[in-house]
Parts: sequence; structure tokens; C-alpha cells
Amino acid sequence: MPTDQLSTTFAALADPTRRAILARLTRGEATVNELAEPFEVSLQAVSKHLKVLEQAGLISRGRTKQWRPCRLEAAPLADVAGWVAEYRHFWETGFDRLDEHLRQLQEGTE
Repeated sequence: MPTDQLSTTFAALADPTRRAILARLTRGEATVNELAEPFEVSLQAVSKHLKVLEQAGLISRGRTKQWRPCRLEAAPLADVAGWVAEYRHFWETGFDRLDEHLRQLQEGTE
């Protein structure tokens, strides 16, 4: 079971249904019923996905009278982006070396 925030976030993002829910929430708040519409699963299943997202801090749930909207919380995604950015130099350097190697092969200099 993940114990740190980054692991919890990655675990929540591992499921395609949860990623689709987050994608929907980028367009604005939505109710559980609205979030469940595109999926062929029960409202209970969608609620379980929402609970995982909420525990990971990726969504929050409000309450306005009878309307209980879910909204995207981007801070954990920023943490993921920061973690990935640390490795950007590594893969860009690798691509640069591959590009140079391919150029040399095309020129016949290797």
C-alpha cells in the first residue's frame, strides 16, 4: 500500500477510469451521476473510484444544497510533473545521442 503522496497519486492514476474522470473534471465541476454517464459501471463503482481520487487529493467534493459537485485538485498532478521533470534531462540526452548516432549512420561515418 502506497504511503507517500507521490506513490498514492501514481496508484490513483494507474486506473484508466480514474484518469478519464480526471479528464472530465478538467472541463469543470460534475456530479457523480454526470461522471458516471460515459461508463458502463454502477454508480457504486464510480463512487469507489472517486473515493480513491479523493484520498489521493486529486479531487475534492463540495456541497451546495442538494448538489454535491466534484472538482479537480491539481496540486498532486504538479508533484507528478515535477518528479517527471527530474528525468527529462536523462531521456532528452538519450534521444540526442540516438539522433547523433542515426545521423552518423545516414552519413556513413560510423
